[in-house]
Amino acid sequence: MSDFLGIHGTALAIREQRLQLLSANIANADTPGYQAQDLNFNAALSAALQAPGAGGNALEGGNAIGQASAAAHFYRPSSQPSLDGNTVDGDRENAAFAQATLEYKASLSFVESKVRSMLTAITGQ
Repeated sequence: MSDFLGIHGTALAIREQRLQLLSANIANADTPGYQAQDLNFNAALSAALQAPGAGGNALEGGNAIGQASAAAHFYRPSSQPSLDGNTVDGDRENAAFAQATLEYKASLSFVESKVRSMLTAITGQ
């Protein structure tokens, strides 16, 4: 079962973590001194898949995914200087969040199609 979802389960978990970071950026757009954060998805996915015991399964390799995401986490520099030290650019964050949402939905549809094909095979319909 661990190979059933392939990289899609891991990708879905990493995309979820990126969405959480981006939503925190949007929520803290007016917080003085808040530093915008992001996640390098490709680096996190590569690290999670290469981690021993990850097996490409988000359920079994949860710790590996967390470590890989932490390693790929970075603070995004400000595109515009701010007097209060906040580096969040609202328009940039909203665009990044919209793109990340579409990518999450794509990963979710891959997982859903895999599960649906397994259910079809099990029920014989």
